[in-house]
Amino acid sequence: MTLSVRIKDFKITEKPWGKEFLVEHNEKYTLKDIRMVAGTRSSLQSHNQKLETIVIMSGEIELETRNDFTGPSTFEVYGPGSAYTIPTGKLHRVRVIKDCQLIEVSTPELNDIVRYQDDFGRT
Repeated sequence: MTLSVRIKDFKITEKPWGKEFLVEHNEKYTLKDIRMVAGTRSSLQSHNQKLETIVIMSGEIELETRNDFTGPSTFEVYGPGSAYTIPTGKLHRVRVIKDCQLIEVSTPELNDIVRYQDDFGRT
C-alpha cells in the first residue's frame, strides 16, 4: 500500500489574464488551479492530443467553441458548480465575466496548444 504524498509546492505561472497553479503533472493526468481576471480572455486555441475538463469554482465565464477556424462560434455562460469538457481538436476560448477560479483536469500534454487568435500577441 502506497502512502499519500503531500503536495507542498505548486508551480505558479503568471499569465496575461491571471495565473495558473500547476498542482499535479504526471504521465497520466494534469491538474491545474486557474485564476482569471474579469475583462480578459484566453487565446482562441485547440489541442492536437489534450483532452480537458474544467470545473468553475467561482466567478463567471463565457465559453466560445467552434468546430473549425472558419465555422460559426457557439457561446455559453458558466458559473460556480458548472463544468464542461473540451474534446481534442475543438477550438475554444474563455472570456471572463467575473473574476474566476477554474479547476482543470486534463491529459498530460502541457505544451499541446495551437493558438489562432490571442489578445496578448502570443503565438
